[in-house]
Amino acid sequence: MICLKNLTHSFKVGKKGKENEIQVLKNISLTVNRSEIVTVVGRSGSGKSTLLNLISGYISPTGGEIIINDTNVTHFDEKKWTKFRLDNLGFIFQSFQLIPSLTTFENVELPLTLKGINEAERKQKVEELLARVGLHDHADHYPNELSGGQQQRVSIARALITNPSIILADEPTGSLDSETEKEILKLILELNKDHGITFFIITHNEEVAAISNHKYHLHDGVLGKEGASVEV
Repeated sequence: MICLKNLTHSFKVGKKGKENEIQVLKNISLTVNRSEIVTVVGRSGSGKSTLLNLISGYISPTGGEIIINDTNVTHFDEKKWTKFRLDNLGFIFQSFQLIPSLTTFENVELPLTLKGINEAERKQKVEELLARVGLHDHADHYPNELSGGQQQRVSIARALITNPSIILADEPTGSLDSETEKEILKLILELNKDHGITFFIITHNEEVAAISNHKYHLHDGVLGKEGASVEV
């Protein structure tokens, strides 16, 4: 599903002609198989967000390759990436990234609108998915009328609405209290078990990492595998 081969990323700092190159990621190689939950654990500044942004296509690697669903996306331009994301990837963010002027229904519906899906099909898909994540009664609520856990459920529903094979998650429980965190992790496990969705999660939280099939640790741009964890 995801294959990283000797992935590196660096950037330059300083005045032109006197730049220093800072290497953020160093020869990252990683394979994520279908229907797995894989987590990458690391402190702030370890390179986790850079790694996720590379896999998402929001930045380009300095070296190496990124292969997703048997497609080499390493040198995709933004037009190709936009279509590829809509067809293959879903995203869950720590800060939810909901549009405040849109209702729950409209936030979840948005990716389908971008794909040009007709209104009747959009309505059916959104209603089914909101029921699945326990938000059917909140379809007309705006983000500021929802709790943090409910907002993250909206974010998860939006990530699922295009039936992606892979969901990329950035600290998915980072803004939640411990009880709500457990609810969201339970939902992720259910989606993985019942629908075979592959999750790639970056986190600093060992409790989040504990749900994964395989856990990696990222330190100063170097990735090390820490083995399998609990059964899912």
